[in-house]
Amino acid sequence: MELGIYSFAEVDGSTNGQNGNPAARRIRDLMEEIALADQTGLDVFAVGEHHRPEYAVSSPAVILGAAAERTKSIRLSSAVTVLSSDDPVRVFQDFASVDLLSAGRAEIMAGRGSFIESFPLFGYDLEDYDELFAEKLDLLLQLNEQEVVSWRGRHRPAIDQLGVYPRPFGKKLPVWVAVGGTPNSVIRAGKLGLPMALAIIGGNPAQFVPHVQLYRDVFTKAGHDINSLQLGINSHVFIADSSQEARDQFYPSYAATMSRLGRERGWSPMNRQQFEASTQKQGALLVGSPREVIDKILYEHELFKNTRFLAQMTVGAMPHGQVMHSVELFGDQVAPVIRKALAEKTPR
Repeated sequence: MELGIYSFAEVDGSTNGQNGNPAARRIRDLMEEIALADQTGLDVFAVGEHHRPEYAVSSPAVILGAAAERTKSIRLSSAVTVLSSDDPVRVFQDFASVDLLSAGRAEIMAGRGSFIESFPLFGYDLEDYDELFAEKLDLLLQLNEQEVVSWRGRHRPAIDQLGVYPRPFGKKLPVWVAVGGTPNSVIRAGKLGLPMALAIIGGNPAQFVPHVQLYRDVFTKAGHDINSLQLGINSHVFIADSSQEARDQFYPSYAATMSRLGRERGWSPMNRQQFEASTQKQGALLVGSPREVIDKILYEHELFKNTRFLAQMTVGAMPHGQVMHSVELFGDQVAPVIRKALAEKTPR
């Protein structure tokens, strides 16, 4: 199982610009986090796309291109590319460029996005939310397969026998579909035979087992080789030397962020009791000591038989030193134990 990290590069605006540009500072910190993840032997680092003031990254490919020059082995992915409001040709070209810079380590994680700001920003109608994604994913996949493309759709001008360059370092770019639990999205990934990343950021992980089974059923029914199936689980994770330390450090920014989003979406504010409940074995948060996080990742692997696990370690702005220590513990203490445990279970 691949192990890695994803980040939305949350900005701490509390200084109000008194100590420099907070977005610039956050991006510099993010580069250090990616470099450390690479040094500790983690497999993947993914960066999200947002168009809101509390996030520093709106163009993951730019950040990943910089990361390609700071790293040697780690795979570099988006998490996600909001394909519905982007141009698939430009997305492909940008990530092909990252792939060339990184000697074949780039991938695209395409999704519809959990926020809607990019739609009016780039002139798209939210009523076309699902159709935009389906159409643009179709074009992206065709670009990945063919150097010279002819394509027609409803939401983008047609392409008639045009070449798209540069081409990736390898033959193709890995393209994942990210889903939040919507059955139609799960079915789409399965029918297309694409790797699926499932975000579990609330509730009980066991509740998502039917979604994973649906994906496997559709995948095989569509004629794809089950041995090629790739499934990722993306979750909120924070690790410290002790359970109490991890929870005390993570709770303030996590609660502030979830409560802010709650006001936007009609959820109840987050409180400490709810937070603590979510950190238990049956909850969605993997927050605790290295041993606790190991146990929970292995528990979820028993549920899903996933081939990848990605940890979001900053939900809201976290102190950089604490994040770096969490990354270090993940790479140095958690990952080796998980790899050994899963290797021992693999038939020889």
